[in-house]
Amino acid sequence: MHCPFCAHEETKVIDSRLAGEGRQIRRRRQCLACNERFTTFETAELVMPRLIKNDDSRQPFDENKLRNSMVRALEKRPVASDQLEEAIGHLIHKLRTMGEREVPSRLVGELVMEELRALDEVAYVRFASVYRRFQDITEFEDEIKRLQKISEAVASREQMSLLPELLGKKRP
Repeated sequence: MHCPFCAHEETKVIDSRLAGEGRQIRRRRQCLACNERFTTFETAELVMPRLIKNDDSRQPFDENKLRNSMVRALEKRPVASDQLEEAIGHLIHKLRTMGEREVPSRLVGELVMEELRALDEVAYVRFASVYRRFQDITEFEDEIKRLQKISEAVASREQMSLLPELLGKKRP
């Protein structure tokens, strides 16, 4: 690390500690030439994968584009902005942890629908109708039926998980 005061190449670390909710390391340094002290922050650089579009063109991932499309689907729906930001965070985390340099844009669309389904079913159907290019009302009906089956399956799993608890309790 070059000293920001005299540009000397050698500095020593005096103190290190976690910062930024554990996402950064704060280092206090001292220049070996001029003895000036300064602080640096170290963070992990996690690169987002590039998107492979349907026409095989490549483009960088754009978080603003993602946010805008989700906001449009959630327009006038009872979803708090912090819930939206959390969903975007989940999505970005999934993309980063895949470890791929490039991912199909279709995969990102599916991940968005997964997050929207958990947030709000109406927003999910709105996004799916544009993303999958619904041409008529029957495609909406099919998607709603698919969504109802998923909701029923989730509800039955939740009810089944309560059953062992109830069986384990003795009746008075």
